Amino acid sequence: MKRREFIKKAGVGAAAVAATAVNAPYVISAQKSTIKWRLQTYAGPALAEHVIKPSIDAFNKAANGEMVIELYNADQLVPQGELFRAVAKGTIDAAQSDDDSMAAPVDVAIFAAYFPFASRYSLDVPALWHWMGLNKIWEEAYAEVKGVTWLSTGAWDPCNFSTSKPIKSLADLKGLRVYTFPTGGKFMQQFGVIPMSLPYSDVQMAIQTGELDGVCWSGITEVYTVGWADVCKYYLTNPISGAWAGSYFANTDKWNALPEHLKTLFKLCMDSSHYYRQHWYWYGEANYRTKGGKMQLTTIPKEEWKTVEDAAYKLWDEVAAKSPRCAKVVATLKEYAKTMEAAGPPYRY
Repeated sequence: MKRREFIKKAGVGAAAVAATAVNAPYVISAQKSTIKWRLQTYAGPALAEHVIKPSIDAFNKAANGEMVIELYNADQLVPQGELFRAVAKGTIDAAQSDDDSMAAPVDVAIFAAYFPFASRYSLDVPALWHWMGLNKIWEEAYAEVKGVTWLSTGAWDPCNFSTSKPIKSLADLKGLRVYTFPTGGKFMQQFGVIPMSLPYSDVQMAIQTGELDGVCWSGITEVYTVGWADVCKYYLTNPISGAWAGSYFANTDKWNALPEHLKTLFKLCMDSSHYYRQHWYWYGEANYRTKGGKMQLTTIPKEEWKTVEDAAYKLWDEVAAKSPRCAKVVATLKEYAKTMEAAGPPYRY
């Protein structure tokens, strides 16, 4: 009897230990609070559906309750021009934007978004950051800024004019009031363009009412996606840059507090977003030019457009003089351009 009682009690005890062991992870998991982040993108609702939402949805699913990222669209929590400060202060936890329009206080911010003719194709951006060393330069620059950690840079679409008036020569640019990015707008002022700044959500109405003559903000994919093709009749095929360079940023304290596996997961989701945009924009630019049906394509002759390209290279040298780091970036851009030209088609034609 004693032996049987011992075996019985041992069996009950083992079962209890096994049950505790099996259930323990669930109990521990339930006791942990879910990490919650608020991330604001530069993009409006229709555009965000492509440039970031799929990757954030995937992150939230893969995080399995450990972390949830709430996604907000352009100007939804803070104005675009205050986005950097909001991340630094912890008002929001992360952002997807370009350094230029979010007013990042680093010397390299001028190269973000559409630095004139820095790229010809979307693949130029990841090549420059991953293989020509711009990622190390960006890490160095943001290490000098408190509160914000730069995480990753990727490519978007080219920058072309979409307007209510046809552009067939440089003379047609004079007096055009367009919604555009800070550096790109300042650059095009020398050709008579009047850059305008207003909330993203107001752009379409401003074109309808005549307050704006158009945009120099994106390629044709975005123009159709966000509705600007409904109010812009013409699309100039000459780009002032081949791809928008945008980044992900996070509040430094919030980023450092994440466990390594969630950091890795977020990095994978950023890469997923970068890859999606590569093929979405690449197909979209050709598709809407040929099958869009809403806009008429115009082109400034190559010989005349060379005037704009030459002015861009002059700007490169002016920017290089601003700091040793800017000089390093410009030297990298020149080296890369020289390599691509020497390689020939399909790298450069």
